[in-house]
Amino acid sequence: MRKIKLILSLLFVSLLFSACQSVSNKIDEKTSIEEKKLSKWLNKPESYLKSFFGQPDKIEFLDNRNRNYVYIKKKFNIKCERKFEINPKNIVVGFSSKNCI
Repeated sequence: MRKIKLILSLLFVSLLFSACQSVSNKIDEKTSIEEKKLSKWLNKPESYLKSFFGQPDKIEFLDNRNRNYVYIKKKFNIKCERKFEINPKNIVVGFSSKNCI
């Protein structure tokens, strides 16, 4: 009886770890897709960005005279935040994404 409990416990633990790994792989995959999608905006004019995403929800001014355009969306009660860094020449020079899956 003890051997059966031990085997079932080990089986349950191994299934639990494989499920966690599967979720982690899916998150990594979605993150890489998001980065590919956002990297296409690098070195593009600010006007193209605004024509696609619309007006930013927030504008943050940085110390180096650049500014961040922040776009926020909510999906399934999860807040997705995309930031695009714009230089003084109105060109996209960087981006970041948080919780956008």
